[in-house]
Amino acid sequence: MSEPVRYHNLVNGNRIDSNGGDWVESYNPFTGEVWSLVPACNAADVDRAVESAHTAFSTGDWPNMTPSARGRLLMRLADLITENSESLAQTEVRDNGKLIAEMAGQTAYLPEWYRYFGGLADKIEGSVIPIDKPDMFTFTRREPLGVVAMLTPWNSPLLLLAWKLAPALAAGNTSVIKPSEFTSSSTLEFVELFEKAGFPPGVVNTVTGYGQDVGEPLTKHPDVAKIAFTGGNVAGQSVYQAAARGMKKVTLELGGKSPNIIFDDADLDSAVNGAVSGIFAATGQTCIAGSRLLVQRNVHDQIMDKLLEIAGTARMGNPAEMSTQVGPVTTTQQREKILSYIDIAKSEGAECAFGGGIPEDESLKNGWFVEPTIFTNVKNEMRIAQEEVFGPVLSVITFDDEDHALAIANDTQFGLASGVWTTDIGRAFRMSEKIKAGMVWINTYRAVSFLAPFGGYKQSGIGRESGQEAIEEYLQTKTVWISATGKMANPFVLS
Repeated sequence: MSEPVRYHNLVNGNRIDSNGGDWVESYNPFTGEVWSLVPACNAADVDRAVESAHTAFSTGDWPNMTPSARGRLLMRLADLITENSESLAQTEVRDNGKLIAEMAGQTAYLPEWYRYFGGLADKIEGSVIPIDKPDMFTFTRREPLGVVAMLTPWNSPLLLLAWKLAPALAAGNTSVIKPSEFTSSSTLEFVELFEKAGFPPGVVNTVTGYGQDVGEPLTKHPDVAKIAFTGGNVAGQSVYQAAARGMKKVTLELGGKSPNIIFDDADLDSAVNGAVSGIFAATGQTCIAGSRLLVQRNVHDQIMDKLLEIAGTARMGNPAEMSTQVGPVTTTQQREKILSYIDIAKSEGAECAFGGGIPEDESLKNGWFVEPTIFTNVKNEMRIAQEEVFGPVLSVITFDDEDHALAIANDTQFGLASGVWTTDIGRAFRMSEKIKAGMVWINTYRAVSFLAPFGGYKQSGIGRESGQEAIEEYLQTKTVWISATGKMANPFVLS
């Protein structure tokens, strides 16, 4: 076993370790071995990182930079990401166990967020208000918020960071990034590019470590103006409460229990491919997982036959190999959670039609694998259908007609994503209107873009990431009144 790679935080342009000199071990989910070390920070490290970001926001080059100049820096950063996308993808695979086929695609696509928001940086405009008061000139300014705390998850660290960091920087904010303690390495590798791109010191800072030691003091810090968080809904509620106490703005991208709905008039082969993509791609470790497969009753058996055929050919193995289709789960804790939900589903009366445990293949014994698992005879009130498993576990639920499908689809606390498979264009429009979710995919699944807003309804979050709406999450409005006469009338009367 080789010596673990040691990564360092970036604060005020300097590479630093934690205040206490402690480290967090990061494991390769395929080998089960420690492959890297990241600093285990504490509240003092948080103070240092936030002070750096606050100073960079208030003084120096960054606040005096024109929006066009900020945009050029983001464009330069995008080019550097392109140059380093392969190595960044490999780091993510070692750190979180996701497939190189997917992570290489993500890191290659990553620059588009920075290019898009780099182009949007000098398109932020206020407005002149045709005010109803004579001799007054009134206009609005759109201004950055200040220091943004960004808390990112372990499943797609760099992509989900881009959704926050690109619009925040384009708007003129500074940042403190707290990646998951399980997958911090790719973020610490990525932030090395900011100096090369020409960003002033302190604009981007990182602080790594455990939630109670770093995440909690960061969300409560008085100099943090906004929190952008991606994670589970329970943790999101805690972040929201901390933000409320400090009157901080938030963007919360939380969990999901997304319905993927197949009607009997759909292209069934394509629909099954979409069902597999929705749950077994990324080993089900995605907030948009189509973990509830709603199937019209009269095509249930056909769908199951096709589903079991594809699931039976899924290749589990080394995520660093392009031929692998299902990789390991990112953490041992998550694997135990997934296995416990499989037991819960069986105890509730769901029938395990495929998988349901740890693979017996000797070549996979060191990795944190869970078999792709399919449950049938699932009732929507079961925990397996109501709670986010965040793993390769599919619940198949039958429905009779359109109204029945909608009732099941909307009967959940979540509302992040959904899929509809039908060749009836009228039905497609009706379903897209009536499903209570932030995203509806028709005859496709898991499509995302820097151009399209991403976010959820209900317990799935607050605010939107990507698209033009995203930059609004990092701006505030100032109204300016100018008297043309310079004279103040009766001071005791509202003017």
